[in-house]
Amino acid sequence: MLKRRWFSILSFTLVFLLCFPAAAFGKGWDDPVKPGWGNGEKAKHGWIVSKMNHMTLEEKIGQLFIIHMYGQTPTDPDYEETNLNNNRGAKNFKKAIEKYHIGGVIYFNWTDNIGNPADVEQVNALSNGLQDIAMDQRMPIPLFISTDQEGGIVQRLTSPGTVFPGNMALGATRSTDLAADSAGIMGTELSSLGINMNFAPVADVNVNPENPVIGVRSFGEDPDLVSDMAVSQVQAYQNQKVVPTAKHFPGHGDTDVDSHYGLPVINHDLETLHNVDLKPFQAAIDAGIEAIMTAHIVVPALDDSGLPATLSKPILTDLLREEMGFNGLIVTDSLGMSGANVVEPERVPVEAFKAGNDILLNPPDVEQSYNAMLEAVESGEISEERVDESVYRILKAKMEKGLFGDPKTDPDAVENIGTDENLAKADEIANKSITMVKNENNLLPLQDNQDVLITGPSLGEPAYLADQLAGKGYNVSAYTTGTSPSQAQIDEATAQAQDADTVVVTTYTANTNPAQQQLVSALQSTGKPLVVSAIRNPYDLMKFPEVDGYLTTYGNRDVSVEALARVLSGDVNPQGKLPVTIPELYEYGHHLGY
Repeated sequence: MLKRRWFSILSFTLVFLLCFPAAAFGKGWDDPVKPGWGNGEKAKHGWIVSKMNHMTLEEKIGQLFIIHMYGQTPTDPDYEETNLNNNRGAKNFKKAIEKYHIGGVIYFNWTDNIGNPADVEQVNALSNGLQDIAMDQRMPIPLFISTDQEGGIVQRLTSPGTVFPGNMALGATRSTDLAADSAGIMGTELSSLGINMNFAPVADVNVNPENPVIGVRSFGEDPDLVSDMAVSQVQAYQNQKVVPTAKHFPGHGDTDVDSHYGLPVINHDLETLHNVDLKPFQAAIDAGIEAIMTAHIVVPALDDSGLPATLSKPILTDLLREEMGFNGLIVTDSLGMSGANVVEPERVPVEAFKAGNDILLNPPDVEQSYNAMLEAVESGEISEERVDESVYRILKAKMEKGLFGDPKTDPDAVENIGTDENLAKADEIANKSITMVKNENNLLPLQDNQDVLITGPSLGEPAYLADQLAGKGYNVSAYTTGTSPSQAQIDEATAQAQDADTVVVTTYTANTNPAQQQLVSALQSTGKPLVVSAIRNPYDLMKFPEVDGYLTTYGNRDVSVEALARVLSGDVNPQGKLPVTIPELYEYGHHLGY
């Protein structure tokens, strides 16, 4: 089958070579035929150029965009008004493909492309339907079908798929093999849904305890650890024919502002940038990463204009392309985020493209962004040669993933999702990630003859943890508070603690939440033995260092809470090592066991 496909491509190329002048192959870019290329590379190059020479400008501009649409099918009638009211530029996927010739789509839970839990047959059918429409156009070009499947707190496919603890949990295991296993499974499950591009792995080095947007999405604070983990995942995704995307260049790890809602500034000097922030991206480039996503962050040491990296030619073209040698796809982070919108809305995609991006991701107004790009080329502000550079890269990536041959996915492939073997691997990672930082007077594991109160904010999953321990025979009660507990909730938790032998508090980013800090302080004042389990960021201990016991899970997914219960009960001996420093308390690598 594969031989026949390549024979057809080679035959088409030979016919094309006889029919079109050689000069046509240099049109639109510096001729990318390289010395030493064999016949196969030349044939691929010629085939891509042939496509481009038959494309209209409108079709080329469309290839630059990956957009979101609402709906569960390509022509879902239930979402037509929603799409039009939300500036999708068309009433459904089919109309958007036909009108804008888009290069790809991105799936979200909130757009109802993927449910929670997912109907895997529906997602597979949606992907195949979209590819059918794309391949039925005047110029048949398959779509990038993309999503954010990092594992942990950012995971679009959850149940019945395999839910992993996330990157910082992987960092705590120190195992590149487990990192590769998780990416391989996520890649297999995404492919089974017809998703061929993943905006992962996260290559940011998290060095700021108050980082509100990265945190546990990072593998840790050590650039070598992050590099090794990211590279292992890049290769695993590629083995599953999924395009991985390292993010967020040039590094989002030292910020206390969320670029979804503001514009962060990274004040690292050049030495720190090269030794810390850029190091994992360079490692990914050296390992053959196919795509890199930009960050909406200002980095004065790299560009003193005040523009975010997404709009910065010095950062994307001069640094990433020329200095670091990246030849793959540069993808913007979502153009609807506040951090990108520092110029007039219609100028954002134009400036992002001029800076060096190839793919313009998720514009907030599809028609406005498409027309702005078209007008910029027609006016001469952007040359068609520059457009051709990006279109060439896009078509090349799609070709190398085999999408032109057959972009559709066998409906039976969904049987690969959420298998017992995959779920067991997620449990193994979670078990090996739980990190015990403090255990005064051997308070842990919990004794089964004690009355245990488990309390904390709902995001800390105290009720689920209590259910898990009750299933192991413990006498437990649970009291759930709000994310920022009210004084009445703090009083009630303190009152319930009076009847307990031991209190377990599940916190959720308490280091930046004064109300959670007050809850822990009030429970400390009861004099009861107190264990805190940080269910997201590991830094919470900074605010209450005197608690008797402290563990961290790096995420609140069920798989991590279940592993925490195994550690609290002593069924699992904690093995995780801190992948970050807890400032002034515990060093990177600290860990305890039973």
